[in-house]
This record gives sequence, C-alpha cells and structure tokens, in this order.
Amino acid sequence: MTRASESGAGDAASGSPGVVAAADPAGVRLPRPIPDATVSRLAVYLRLLGQFAEQGAATVSSEELATASGVNSAKLRKDLSYLGSYGTRGVGYEVGALQHQLERVLGLDHRQSVALVGVGNLGHALAGYAGFGGRGFPIDAMFDVSPDLVGSTINGIEVGHVRDIETVCRARGVTIGMVATPAPVAQDVCDLLVAGGVESILNFAPVVLQVPDEVEVRKVDLAVELQVLAFHVARRHGVAGTLGSTNGTVNGSVVSPS
Repeated sequence: MTRASESGAGDAASGSPGVVAAADPAGVRLPRPIPDATVSRLAVYLRLLGQFAEQGAATVSSEELATASGVNSAKLRKDLSYLGSYGTRGVGYEVGALQHQLERVLGLDHRQSVALVGVGNLGHALAGYAGFGGRGFPIDAMFDVSPDLVGSTINGIEVGHVRDIETVCRARGVTIGMVATPAPVAQDVCDLLVAGGVESILNFAPVVLQVPDEVEVRKVDLAVELQVLAFHVARRHGVAGTLGSTNGTVNGSVVSPS
C-alpha cells in the first residue's frame, strides 16, 4: 500500500497529524506522543546543548537554553517534560544528561547513513555541507546520471549511477535518502531508495512522492518558504489578508475583481 506524502515543517509524515510517538531503539514507547513541532524544537535544543558543552558548561538553566533557542522558558520546560526531564530547581539541566536523553529520543544514539541522489547545483551544495556529518548524518553515497558526475569524487565519496541505488544502499546500510533531482524523475528515484531499504526520505524536488506506509518523507520546498515569507512581509504592509474585501492593493496599485 502506498500513500502520497508531502510533509513539511510542522507536519508529520505519518500517524496522527502533527504528532509522533517517540520510542527508544529497543522499542520502548515513551509515556506521551510528542507533537511534531516539539520534535523540531528538541533538535534545536540538542544543537545548542552541544555548543554549551563545547564551552565547558556542565549545567544550563531553562532561561539560558530558552533564550538561545528563541522560545520562552515555559515552552522549553513543557517540551522537555515529554522526555520526563524537569531539571533541578536552582541548578537547571545537566548538559551531558540532557544531550543523551535528546539523542535517544531523536534516534541519534545509533548510526545514521545518508544517500544523496542528484548532484546538480543544489545537490553539490548539500554534499559540501559539513554540518550533516558533524551532527550524525554522514553522506555515505551519492548518485547521478550525468556522465560528467558519475565516477567523480566529491568529499571523498565516489558518485555512483542512479541504477545502482538499490544495491549500494543495501550494502552500506543507508537509513536516509535525500532527493535533489528534477521533479519528473523524483518518484523513480524515491522508488529505488525504498527498494534499497531506505525508510526515511528528505525530498527537495517540487513534487509529492508516493511511498509505502512505513516510509517517512519530509519535503523541503525553498520556493514555498520564500512565498510564505513574501506573504508575511506583504501582510505587515497591509497588502495581504484582504480576502474578505472586494478591493485590495498590489504593489501600490488598486485592484478590483473582474
């Protein structure tokens, strides 16, 4: 059975909308399901805890972590309560212990392996981003169809042909696939990744992918994000938010329905 998946920021790809049930690698379910928006913030907290640890901090207060994360203390404490972590009054949170809890809940206490399909302009930029490996997501395989790219080496990884996706992904234990191909071929690439045992896909192609129920997909559409930003800018200037009006303004000109 397949399903269409177009999950983006703040959306869950499967299960109850906007909610994911956390479990440790042994399959022990945590007491409460964690909302997907909270999961996104937990990932931010983990990144910042790493920075605090690099600075030699043994503990961090909820106020310090909340300020660095751009949220208020109450929201941070509520987010961390899903982990069963409430901190110590007057002391805060132990940085190392909280890092361990977050890594366990986010599935980062076991090895991840990433395959990148499509090494064009966007794909090449993704391949060169050191932050993936530094946060536990090393790119272990790359694929393309261009004769100029297949067989070349990028950051120590030889670019393979797309037809080898299934075999290579299974051999290297790839857990996450990133699709950075043109839209017309994205579904075929997705099918090959799934056939290779990949159960998580980050999709940069402007298309909705059809996947089996057990496969998670997150969609990153940069054009849509820019459009959302444009909407908020327009709303601040009084251009948007006039759906209930018969007249509005666009770029300073009055417009009326035809």
